[in-house]
Amino acid sequence: MDSIVVTGNGPLSGQIPIAGAKNACLTLMPATLLTEEPLTLLNAPRLSDIRTMTTLLQSLGAEVSALNDGKVLAMSSHALDNHRADYDIVRKMRASILVLGPMLARDGYAEVSLPGGCAIGARPVDLHLRALEALGAQLDLREGYVYAKAPAGGLRGGTVHFPLVSVGATENALMAATLAKGTTVIENAAREPEIVDLARCLRAMGAQIEGEGTSTITIDGVDRLGGATHKVVTDRIELGTYMLAPAICGGEVECLGGSIALVQSFCERLDAAGVAVEETDTGLRVSRRSNRIQAVDVTTEPFPGFPTDLQAQMMALLCTAEGTSVLEEKIFENRFMHAPELMRMGARIDVSGGTAHVHGVENLKGAPVMATDLRASVSLILAGLAAEGETVVNRVYHLDRGYERVVEKLAAVGAKIERVATA
Repeated sequence: MDSIVVTGNGPLSGQIPIAGAKNACLTLMPATLLTEEPLTLLNAPRLSDIRTMTTLLQSLGAEVSALNDGKVLAMSSHALDNHRADYDIVRKMRASILVLGPMLARDGYAEVSLPGGCAIGARPVDLHLRALEALGAQLDLREGYVYAKAPAGGLRGGTVHFPLVSVGATENALMAATLAKGTTVIENAAREPEIVDLARCLRAMGAQIEGEGTSTITIDGVDRLGGATHKVVTDRIELGTYMLAPAICGGEVECLGGSIALVQSFCERLDAAGVAVEETDTGLRVSRRSNRIQAVDVTTEPFPGFPTDLQAQMMALLCTAEGTSVLEEKIFENRFMHAPELMRMGARIDVSGGTAHVHGVENLKGAPVMATDLRASVSLILAGLAAEGETVVNRVYHLDRGYERVVEKLAAVGAKIERVATA
């Protein structure tokens, strides 16, 4: 099992290329199940989660080829021969549930294991199932699997109302509705850029969709979808993560491919903390305005609010801020597991339920720490950039699920960081 060793090394300088969005690509890949024609994705991130989704699609009979060093995914589902997504694959990644809607819409039947993923709190699939039931699906849950069957003649349009916003359930409903008979209206839909990106890809395949990016999406079902070539949107979470690197340890870094529109609420909090963000012709240039960051309060919310996937990284920044910051986590109830690890580095953090009070200290100290989930992994690396001495981040296999070549990217802008194999 590998570890990442980080040694505080002063300010950073240079450019970091931002990859395509993991969460967008994991949604776009199952869209191949909706058509017999080829679907090609450009700007794909090179991550273990993408490899897991590749394995899952191949197990269903889809052809998936990684080209151009993995940045291009060429897919075809012209010969699906299996409609069962097995537990051994699905347990590794929650996004696996996204094959359910497309298979059900295209062929009228699917068996999908209940999924796994990071242990950051309950993320039930009941909203996914409720959405498919609104389109006429008959569902049966037994022995850890969802058995789904469409009515005779296929899924039919309907009104899908989510009692609370769910990105994954919106994506599953959106894909299923493209081939449903009639019109589907999704109410209280998620508004994330990944939803917009999926709708754009589906529209290129021939789907009739309006309203993506708002809370109401309308889909007029079509008889069939065709192939398309689509460029995956920039990963706003990777973007925000690397924007925090110069904010934490000083210097100036340009994040290539970034735009403020992807991280507007995050940029507002950075501005309040004393971090300058400037849009350039090729991305976003980030630097600290003064020697020390100012404390700010943060509340995670669905898009366009502050992303829960940037909360851990923001906490790392605020550990050395002047004053006390209050972080309120409203998306997942178990997402402060990185706090005790940051405290091992000298941070002063009080956690009570879904609220964390971060009392800024002058300096963090390097220490051995353990990653508990994907975003916690990179938050500890960021903290290590600003800490005195050496920080060893253990259990970094989480990191490979969401960040490609993090060591190389940070080393290229001056960070002292390496990945080492441990016994």
